[in-house]
Amino acid sequence: MQKSWSAGFSPGSPVSLVKSLGILRRGLGDPTIKLSETEAWLAFATPEGPATLHISMPQRHGPADFQAWGSGGSWAIERAPLLLGAEDDWSDFDEQVCSGAFPEIVVRTRAEHPDLVLPKTGRIFEHAIGAILEQRVTGIEANYAWRWLIRNLGHPAPGPVPDGLRIFPSAQELAQVQRWDWQTARVEGKRAETIRKFVQVSGALDWWADKPLNEPRPTAKAPGTLEAAMGSVPGIGPWTIAETLQRSHGSADHISVGDFHLADFVGQVLTGRRMTDQQMLALMAPYAPHRQRVVRLLGLSGQKKQSFGPRYAPLDHRQR
Repeated sequence: MQKSWSAGFSPGSPVSLVKSLGILRRGLGDPTIKLSETEAWLAFATPEGPATLHISMPQRHGPADFQAWGSGGSWAIERAPLLLGAEDDWSDFDEQVCSGAFPEIVVRTRAEHPDLVLPKTGRIFEHAIGAILEQRVTGIEANYAWRWLIRNLGHPAPGPVPDGLRIFPSAQELAQVQRWDWQTARVEGKRAETIRKFVQVSGALDWWADKPLNEPRPTAKAPGTLEAAMGSVPGIGPWTIAETLQRSHGSADHISVGDFHLADFVGQVLTGRRMTDQQMLALMAPYAPHRQRVVRLLGLSGQKKQSFGPRYAPLDHRQR
């Protein structure tokens, strides 16, 4: 029997596992996470080794029970409350709701979904790779590549876990992936090259894993933040940075500028018309430092972006 760690946590406010942790899942077939309304299984690498974390939360208004396995189990248990919003403070946002600072649809959706929290994982590497895989391709293509890498290069999750639960491969393992493997995974040369460049610097980025989001590293060139360090990697821009920091640090303000759908969706819901990224940023500026909270709530509002024309087709990467 493998050694396990256990702990309990009372969030103090309702938490929906699906709404809150769903941002960590890359497609319904993601081998690193299994999620339901009452429990979550997560498998991931930690600085102390692989870990599996099980979260049991039978009621959204009740306490959560944690259990972890693997050499990284202690690390996982210690930080598990961060996944349920232990450092996600909505008090300032809610005060602004009461003062009329947000549109009616945001106010209504916040009242209907008080169980949304922004999770903080402290895991920069896997979230960045997942975001790079999603650059300029369909979700179908990105999720296929994510699953291929995990199933072919990842590792079984430790402990008595559900079938198929696996851990994302390490930077060292991704560094060994050959061009033909990337092609098999349906990843063309540009994204593969960005991943290779990110792998080379990923170890240095771990310094920020347990630091506040904007804390500067003393030895780094100004401004010395994680955002600046990521942006110095060729092929990584604001969209990839935002998608990473939303997960690794639970950023309440980073929005995914450059997303194929987001600006049109936000514009349509808040103004009734589509808009550019720059127009979206101008529209959302008064909502800082809670712009990502607003985006997440709009996503739960029930509104949908209008669709025009055929869907973007998956690409053939065999010759790319």
